[in-house]
Amino acid sequence: MAVKSLVLTGYGINCEMETAYANKLAGAEATIAHINDVIDGRYRLEDYQILNFPGGFSYGDDLGSGKAFANKLLYATTPKGHLMDGIQKFIEDGKLIIGICNGFQILVKMGLLPAFDENYKAQTTTVFYNDKGFRDAWVYLKVNPASKCVFTKGVEKMYLPIRHGEGKFIPGDANVLERLLKNGHVVMQYADESYRPSMQFPMNPNGSVDSIAGICDETGRVFGLMPHPEAFNHITNHPHYARLVQEYRRKGKKLPEEGDGIQVWRNAVAYAKEKLA
Repeated sequence: MAVKSLVLTGYGINCEMETAYANKLAGAEATIAHINDVIDGRYRLEDYQILNFPGGFSYGDDLGSGKAFANKLLYATTPKGHLMDGIQKFIEDGKLIIGICNGFQILVKMGLLPAFDENYKAQTTTVFYNDKGFRDAWVYLKVNPASKCVFTKGVEKMYLPIRHGEGKFIPGDANVLERLLKNGHVVMQYADESYRPSMQFPMNPNGSVDSIAGICDETGRVFGLMPHPEAFNHITNHPHYARLVQEYRRKGKKLPEEGDGIQVWRNAVAYAKEKLA
């Protein structure tokens, strides 16, 4: 079965090309579609197994990061009815959704994450302005082995780039945080070089509560994160590439060419082939 992946774009989203490329490297057939063409029915969600919300600055973040785009999705009407109903059916059919950076902000503000009790319309968390302004850097990420997240299966740690000004993850209250931690919703946490979760700047680049960098829903099939796995698609993306080449050469080994971020979509494609064929 060919796994088909839909990558949304439009209104300030600017990472759709890298996201589509990451999907293709992982073995999916990726299609980039403007959100208006999805609403108009030119592209149908039912034809795809993976739905991608890429990074960018939708609507210029004028109403807060991801808020305007989230509202567009929540209230848009397609030829078959409300778009949100189609997205919910997409999830109920066992399919996969990933939101990266601005895409994560959109998922949170739509209510698609964390979606307690499979309620995909209630917002219980948010992302807010970074404690110390816009950050463009690479971060260490500890991956939670107890999470059900499909996209991070078998992954223990990652080193990925970030570039955002509104990435501070904030649960609605202490009860929300407790539930996130207790039920495995927390997928990734910002960490130090030893991959121990850290609240210290710059390891935690935005001040996120409990160092949370990514979460999933209860099924593990809806995943959002602030770092950009699609931006580490080849080893030459790595900021220490030249040093790594020398280290591997001294050991008589060849440096792997594929960037670690592609594993996110390799897991998604493998799941789709196994469960959605």
